[in-house]
Amino acid sequence: MTTLAKLLAQKQQLLDRLQADPGPHEREEIERLLAEIDEALRLLDEARPGTSGEEE
Repeated sequence: MTTLAKLLAQKQQLLDRLQADPGPHEREEIERLLAEIDEALRLLDEARPGTSGEEE
């Protein structure tokens, strides 16, 4: 499984947990983890060749 696939799977699991209406502390932790995953996905996207936005 690629890093991208792992991050997307983790993100989906966290989003599913949010749907279960967690308590405030758990919600805060889930949102923090989602922010970390989003940042990692952004960095992966920037590192891919040909995605610098110059192809428009």
